Amino acid sequence: MGHREDLLEGAKRCLLEKGFARTTARDVVKESGTNLASIGYHYGSKDALLAQAYVSLVEGMGDAFEGDRAALDKTAPGSTERFQVVWTNIIQTMREPGSIWHLSMEILVMGDRMPEVRDHLARAQREAGRGLIPSLMGGREEDVSDETADTLGTFYVTLMTGLIAQWTFDPKSAPEAAQLTEGLRRVIEAATGGAP
Repeated sequence: MGHREDLLEGAKRCLLEKGFARTTARDVVKESGTNLASIGYHYGSKDALLAQAYVSLVEGMGDAFEGDRAALDKTAPGSTERFQVVWTNIIQTMREPGSIWHLSMEILVMGDRMPEVRDHLARAQREAGRGLIPSLMGGREEDVSDETADTLGTFYVTLMTGLIAQWTFDPKSAPEAAQLTEGLRRVIEAATGGAP
C-alpha cells in the first residue's frame, strides 16, 4: 500500500477506537506509519481524511446488511418480508461492540462545527440511499436513478438515521425489525384504504 491507503486504513482504526473529535493528526500518522505532511498532500486536511475514512467504513457495511444471502433470496424484492430481513441485519450491526453507528451520532452532532466534513458526508448520504435500495428492492446499485435515490433512498436513510439514534441512545427500548415491519404494514393499509 502507498501512503494514501495507509493513511485511510490508519484513520479508520483511529475512528473506531477514539471517535472523530478525539482523533488527532498525530494519532493517524502513528497508526498508519506515515508522516504529517502526507495527510495534507493526499487528503488536504485531517478532517477530510477522517470523513473519507468514515465513508469507507460505512461502505464496508453493505454485505452485513444483506446477511445470509440464501435467506434474503427467499424473499421477494420490495416485499415486507424482505424489508424485515434487511432491517434485522442492519439492526444486528448496531448491536455489535464497537459499532460504527455510535461514531455516526458523534459526526451528526458535530456537523455544524465542521462544514468541510458535513459537506462531504452530505454528498455521501445520497449514495448511501442508493446503496440501500438494491438490498430492499432488488436490482443493481448502478441502475438506481437519481430520482429514486432522492426519494426512496432518502426514505431509507432517514429510517436508518432514526434507528442509529435510538440504538445509540437506549438500546433496550430501540425497535426491532418486526416492529418496523408492522409499522410499515399499517402505513400501507392506511394509505391504500385498508383497515388500520
